[in-house]
Amino acid sequence: MPSGTVISVDQEDIETGFILQVNEGDQVPADGKILVGLGTIDESLLTGESLPVEKQEGDPLIGGALVLSGNFKMEVTAIGGQSLLGQMIELVKTAQQDKPSIQRLADQISAIFVPAVLAIAVIAFIVNYFGFDVSFQKALMNSIAVLVISCPCAMGLATPTAIMVGVGRLARNGILVKGGQTVEVFSQVRRIVFDKTGTLTTGQFNIQDIAYHTPEHNRVNALVYFLEKHSSHPIAQSLVVALEHRQNGVELEPLTVVEDKGIGVSAQDQQGNLYKVGSRRIFSQAGEAPSPASVFLTCNNHLLAEFYLEDEVKEEAPAVIRALQSQGIEPVIISGDHRDKTARVATLLGIKEYHAEQLPSEKLRFIERYAAQAPTAMVGDGINDAPALAKATIGVSLSNASHTAIQSAQIILLNGRIDFLIKALEICKHTVLTIRQSLGWAFAYNIVAIPIAAAGFLNPMWGALFMAFSDVVVIGNAIRLRHKWIKGVGRR
Repeated sequence: MPSGTVISVDQEDIETGFILQVNEGDQVPADGKILVGLGTIDESLLTGESLPVEKQEGDPLIGGALVLSGNFKMEVTAIGGQSLLGQMIELVKTAQQDKPSIQRLADQISAIFVPAVLAIAVIAFIVNYFGFDVSFQKALMNSIAVLVISCPCAMGLATPTAIMVGVGRLARNGILVKGGQTVEVFSQVRRIVFDKTGTLTTGQFNIQDIAYHTPEHNRVNALVYFLEKHSSHPIAQSLVVALEHRQNGVELEPLTVVEDKGIGVSAQDQQGNLYKVGSRRIFSQAGEAPSPASVFLTCNNHLLAEFYLEDEVKEEAPAVIRALQSQGIEPVIISGDHRDKTARVATLLGIKEYHAEQLPSEKLRFIERYAAQAPTAMVGDGINDAPALAKATIGVSLSNASHTAIQSAQIILLNGRIDFLIKALEICKHTVLTIRQSLGWAFAYNIVAIPIAAAGFLNPMWGALFMAFSDVVVIGNAIRLRHKWIKGVGRR
């Protein structure tokens, strides 16, 4: 308030120009800019940027981002549909409205089969009664036998029974599916587009490379380890874990440590030497950062080492990519993260095509183009992935993803397990195979039975029995899917 008093307001009551107090652990309530203070912000779900971003006075903020450390006062600059999140929601709605519907195979067959059977029954009556001088009662019974024997129950049961069993088996394997049609469509995908951060990677940072500018490597490691132990910043904690066993017993002289929030940690020894470890902001008074590294160590403003950090590739990701490629499915990465980081993950996984530093609207255009070429699935977990998930032929999200991503997807992989994607593909393919087997049986049965009934060799009572037997075959084939051995899945 103008008086300096802090009051609480409901989310929907926030207006442009409001001054909001945001603390560590909060989500940024709306788009805005920092007036006073600083913070470390996790924008990965919104932008795809894997590393937390340091924000200080005057820097822009995105509503929905998570404040990992620090606190600040911010001025609201955009709300509702004008905010970045609001614009993403509109993109999602537009993508969902434009998504084409795919007609099921059973519906296509039934649309032709039913009128054809009715015509055959009428023709059988006319031919028998007027052409072969069969009695009216006998001709009518022959026509009824045609209708009974060809009752499209088997065709009508083939799809829903197999879908019901297939969806149940998917659920038992940790895969949730929205709508039975998703099973059929997902089995046909020829390209799968992956987001990088949080999908192919864990979001936990490790040291990709260290560029030393001094021969005392162990001392550098010990200095960074000791200084970063005094910070609660997530990158600092990652460095402490990574360097714990890389010091080789180096003993450090007594140091006086001070943390400068949002910048780094500094320490001074008894000889007056000033050590600093932190982001590129430690160079604010000593020139620009010399490289795109994540963390720097200096002594009296002289560079000692550069640490390049990257979030770890998920352990199961390489096997998933190899399995997709072996099935002729092309994997692609589209990420909002930096080009070098995206290229590194693509190289590690053997993915030839990748696109980095993409905004949500740009991801949407890529997916639109891919989906026009061939059935395309999109796998993502961030709010920035939601429009692309909605526009893809099939959207796939992880259970630990943002709510917006989950709502935009048709398939959710539980426990954040990307390897469940292969199980989902295999089960969907076998479900569609079961549908085709059942439809093939129903079609072949009718091709043989209808002429026999039309010729008068089949009583309607026997026709009803054979028709019921055909239904039992279709249902039994669907139940077989429940315990059928499937590669990569087993019998469960």
